[in-house]
Amino acid sequence: MTQESQNTSMSKQDNPDENQNHLHRLVADSPMSTIQVIVVVMCFILNMIDGMDILVVSFTATKLETEWGLSKTELGYIFSVGLIGMMIGCLLLAPIADKIGRAKMIMFSMSLVAISMLTTAVIDSYGLMLILRLMTGIGIGCLLPTMAAMATEFSNDKRRDFNVAFFQAGWPIGAILTGLFVSWVVPLYGWRAAYLTAGCFSLAMIPLIYFFMPESLEFLAKKQPKNALKMINILLKSMGHAALEILPEKPNKKTASIQVTALFSNNLKLSTLLLWSGVFFSFMTLYTLISWIPNIATTTGMPFELATYAGTVLNLGAFAGTVGIGYLAAHMGLNRLIFLYMTGGFILMSLYANLNMGYFIMFLLILLIGFTVQGGMTGFYPAAARVYPLNIRTTGIGWAMGIGRTGAIAGPALFGIIFDAGVSIQMLFIIFSVPLFIAGISAFLIPSSFFKNN
Repeated sequence: MTQESQNTSMSKQDNPDENQNHLHRLVADSPMSTIQVIVVVMCFILNMIDGMDILVVSFTATKLETEWGLSKTELGYIFSVGLIGMMIGCLLLAPIADKIGRAKMIMFSMSLVAISMLTTAVIDSYGLMLILRLMTGIGIGCLLPTMAAMATEFSNDKRRDFNVAFFQAGWPIGAILTGLFVSWVVPLYGWRAAYLTAGCFSLAMIPLIYFFMPESLEFLAKKQPKNALKMINILLKSMGHAALEILPEKPNKKTASIQVTALFSNNLKLSTLLLWSGVFFSFMTLYTLISWIPNIATTTGMPFELATYAGTVLNLGAFAGTVGIGYLAAHMGLNRLIFLYMTGGFILMSLYANLNMGYFIMFLLILLIGFTVQGGMTGFYPAAARVYPLNIRTTGIGWAMGIGRTGAIAGPALFGIIFDAGVSIQMLFIIFSVPLFIAGISAFLIPSSFFKNN
């Protein structure tokens, strides 16, 4: 660190009011230090393990169905209850991280996930499976927004967008690795081995979280828990900055809270409704595909190992779609880009339903479906950030994604119910392609003025 920056840092000690902004600017304007990179990489790894924990049920569903004699409806409930847990964790428990700390919430959530996954490996009860999948979902629902906050708060301005995208990419990578692993381990050792392995990975992360994931400067400065100054200075030293002599002034607790009604002000009402519609319908189809593709493949006669690869290919396409929309958004309007992705997914799912094809064409279509559906859904995150002004942005994004979770819950359960009613797989693909077209139209109709910087 230069003498000039040290002098600047020390000059702030006489002004507690300025220390809050000073700490923020230290992180925002300085190069990424080793500890910051470690935290971001940890978030990526944790999100990768989350992908394993939540999607392992999709890859083992056929074995569960056979061993326990489950109907498609009962299987759909297993898929959906995990998503219900994610919504509960995200909306009700994750905000507690703002009070107790990000690292503590991540530790608690990963412990909950590890316990539920390890227990799943030894049960023989459908009812217990539902309870444990709910617990797993709650833990992951707590982790996702908390890790997003950590990745953001430990990033500088230059790397923030990349780091958040890098962290999010952990999920499909985890899903891909899970599919490859399950295709090998389940035929040899049974479906319980997959849950045992995923649970052990989750358990192994707990000491790593304890030793390598500190609280962020932003949290310590704003909430000021016990020994806050000491922890701030340890973190500043590890990041190559000078220590503080006094704590910043604590923010005013009486700051007015943002009301959800602000999302429906005159200039935002239409955009909010369109955004919610797009997120709901895109989540509905995406999570239906993620949950059911491996089981559908085996139902149509594909060997278990190949059916598992079908789910892996879907997630490989999802990873490429997530990266792709991030790149393309710099070259065209985001609302139009989402429309193209979603319309492409609608067409590809319709083709999948109506073509007689060999395995190569089938896997190619699944890859492209994953690319378009996941990529288009990912686009709604930055779209929401552009629709809402800074003072209500967090509320706007949170509610949009919360509405999306209801679609994610409804889709897999509805698919199973319709399946048991005797509707063909071809017709099911056509039915569940329609929400993609609705999502694309919804995105297209959001006023382009929100995306004029693209």
